[in-house]
Amino acid sequence: MKIGVTYDLRSDHLALGYSEEDCAEFDAEETVQAICDALVHHRHEPDRIGGIKALTARLAAGDRWDAVFNFCEGLKGVAREAQAPALLEGFDIPYVFSDPLTLALSLDKAMAKRVVRDGGVAVAAFAVVERAQDAPSVDLSFPLFCKPLSEGSGKGVGVMSRVDDPAGLLRTVAYLLERFRQPVLVEEFLPGREFTVGITGTGDRARVLGVVEIVQKAGYVGHGYGLENKQANWEDKLDIVRATDANARAAGQVALDAWRLLRCRDGGRVDVREDAAGRPCFIEVNPLAGLRPGYSDFCLIAEYEGLSYNDLIGLILASFLERHPDLKGR
Repeated sequence: MKIGVTYDLRSDHLALGYSEEDCAEFDAEETVQAICDALVHHRHEPDRIGGIKALTARLAAGDRWDAVFNFCEGLKGVAREAQAPALLEGFDIPYVFSDPLTLALSLDKAMAKRVVRDGGVAVAAFAVVERAQDAPSVDLSFPLFCKPLSEGSGKGVGVMSRVDDPAGLLRTVAYLLERFRQPVLVEEFLPGREFTVGITGTGDRARVLGVVEIVQKAGYVGHGYGLENKQANWEDKLDIVRATDANARAAGQVALDAWRLLRCRDGGRVDVREDAAGRPCFIEVNPLAGLRPGYSDFCLIAEYEGLSYNDLIGLILASFLERHPDLKGR
């Protein structure tokens, strides 16, 4: 099967003048090559495409594929992750991972929380602040936790994120609004254990691949699993530990319920954190989870469960082919 691969390469965007923070969600050459190598391992023919503009040009030139491994994050707007799959749907080309609605919904963290909350999944009480002057009207119990509404890779999560009083809330909200030019999600701080859950499959066939706990070390920055903790020298700041106890299993069930409610597909990751009573609460879902070998949480979860990188990509492809049985054997 000829499979196009869509992606945003970090080095390409850095060369265009974007900052390291701007490019935090984008992929390393190592990741793109690993995906292509895995596709070859599974007897497919990968064709590197690139981002939304490259995909548009290739489609306009008449290029077509049996399927596309869509790993394109996009650059602008709350629907940026939905742009490539929406374009592919317009040309009736099937693709791996979630559809435009799910990708746009999950990027808006408050909208995603509303959907899973309505489905009976626990979330922390939250509010969305669009103007700094509205911060004093937030009716939530301190301490609170603040982050940009529609960012990934922990962008905007740092030492200022946890606030303990109205003055701190106003400072952090004003800073985030100015820095990221988007609304701020404010939620009651969850003080318990923090898990990230790997999921593979779609709908009733989805299952928990594994659960890991984020364990803070002396060098941990702030009170959340933010960009500064995820990037260089992360081993000095935290441990990512395989978790299999009853609390981890409960977190896995919360993640699986949220995954199904948001209609995520094929594979990804869900973040869960416990409240003061030990109740696991949905934080957010990443339906385009990082796939950098030996580094991304999703890949580490697979390793802890005894799976190789090729095995992980194979599970993702198997879910995709279950949705497109007409492509099997190509």
